[in-house]
Amino acid sequence: MLGALPADGLPYCGPAPVAGEIWQSWNLDPVLIAVLALTVFLWERNNQGTPAQRNAFRAGMTILAIAFISPLCALSSGLFAVRSLHHIVLVAIVAPLLGYAIRGRGFPGAGAAVALHSLVFWFWHLPAAYGAALSSDLVYWLMQLSLLGSGVVFWSALYRSRALSGEVAALATVMTQMGLLGALLTFAPDALYAPHFFTTALYSLSPLQDQQLAGLIMWVASVPLYGIAALPLLRRWFAQVQEAAA
Repeated sequence: MLGALPADGLPYCGPAPVAGEIWQSWNLDPVLIAVLALTVFLWERNNQGTPAQRNAFRAGMTILAIAFISPLCALSSGLFAVRSLHHIVLVAIVAPLLGYAIRGRGFPGAGAAVALHSLVFWFWHLPAAYGAALSSDLVYWLMQLSLLGSGVVFWSALYRSRALSGEVAALATVMTQMGLLGALLTFAPDALYAPHFFTTALYSLSPLQDQQLAGLIMWVASVPLYGIAALPLLRRWFAQVQEAAA
C-alpha cells in the first residue's frame, strides 16, 4: 500500500517478474489509483489555464499513471536500467508537461530550480539512498515525489523565464549533470546497486551490464527527450526574433 512500510522488504512495485510474466505484473494499488484520479478531478474542477495547459496536464497525468500502473513499475524492481528509464520518464516527460501546465508564480528562479533538481537527482542515485527506497514504501514515494516535484519546479521556472541566456544555461546544466551521472554509471568498474545483484539474471544480464545500460539511458536517451521538452522555449525564442526583425 502507498506509504506503508513493507514487512517483507520488497520494493513498492513488487518482486521482479520473470521474463514470461512481465505483462501480467500490473500495479493496481487502489490508493495510488485514487490519488491519481483525485488529482485529475481537482485540477479539472479548479483549473483556469489555457487549453494548451489543460492538455499538457492531462497528458502528463496519463503518462504518470502508465509509469506506475503498467508492468514498467514491476520491471523496475528487477532492472536498474528500467528504474533509470522510469526516472527519465518522470523528469524528462511528465515533469515538463506538468511544469508547462502549472508555470506557478512563487516558484524559485531557474538557478535555484536547477540546483534543487540536480541535488535531488544525484542524491537518489547514491547506492545507499537508492537501496533505502527499494526497501521502504515510504522512502520509495519520497524518492518518486521529490524527483517529480523538483522536475516540475525546474520546468515551470524554465517555461516562465523570459531570459533566453538563462534558459539555455539552465537546460544545459541539467542535461550535463544527467550525462555525467550516466557516464559514471556506464564506466564504473563494479556494480553499485545491491537491490539488483540477484535480480538481473532473470533477464540474462549481469548486475554490471544492467548498470551500464542504465548509464547509457541517462547519458544518451535523455538528450532527445530534453530537446522535445525544450520546444516551447524554441518557439518563444523564434517569436522574439521575428518581433525584433519586424
